[in-house]
Amino acid sequence: MAKFLNTTGVSYHLEELIKGTKDRLILISPYLQFSNRIKEHISNLNIQKRDIRIVYRENKLQLDENNWLENQIGVRTSICTNLHAKCYLNENEAIITSMNLYEFSQQNNNEMGIYISKAQDPELYNATLEEAQRLLTISKEIRVTVQMVSPSNQDKTEKKKVETKPSNAKSTGKQMGYCIRTGIEIPFNIEKPMSYEAFKVWSQFGDPDYPEKFCHFSGEPSNGETSVSKPVLKKNWNMAKEIHGF
Repeated sequence: MAKFLNTTGVSYHLEELIKGTKDRLILISPYLQFSNRIKEHISNLNIQKRDIRIVYRENKLQLDENNWLENQIGVRTSICTNLHAKCYLNENEAIITSMNLYEFSQQNNNEMGIYISKAQDPELYNATLEEAQRLLTISKEIRVTVQMVSPSNQDKTEKKKVETKPSNAKSTGKQMGYCIRTGIEIPFNIEKPMSYEAFKVWSQFGDPDYPEKFCHFSGEPSNGETSVSKPVLKKNWNMAKEIHGF
């Protein structure tokens, strides 16, 4: 029988599900930012030559995730452009949840989910597996390939990436930014730094200082340092003013 999970329960069972994989692991999440423990478990499974599939929505991984995934030769990654589902399963159990495979979500958000055991509820597990396999089928498999950089060069690399995105937007006449809650691309507007769907959820409480997940200017994870009142990371503020002229 399915079991309800709160935030702590989702995090615990997700780690146990990954760690306990004996054959095949499928991780479906729009956004990715792996904790060190999750990386250790996936790396260990990869060494054991388990079948590992990761499906996510946008090919905008941060530098650490890019470099780490590049070294996981056996891990197969795919892009599903309209993905919103979050589902994690191996050959014996599954979790359907609101939680992205994202370290900030695991540590800061209020999440919930359902744990499914194949042995106790085979019909529900098989239905979940069937949908996961459908998503794998419609997704475009990619190979993550990026240049490794040393920590001393990381800030320089990230700064270059930040400068490149807005410059391209300005040259085409389309000043684009990123939703501070979901990270999707939207018109840059510091007065309206959320997508319409994210704004509808935010407006239920309307707290302008509520910590959000992304920088409106660069799209990089902000780890709670952005909000509706401060949508641009402090380190990017001067560059954003120069590019967007506000």
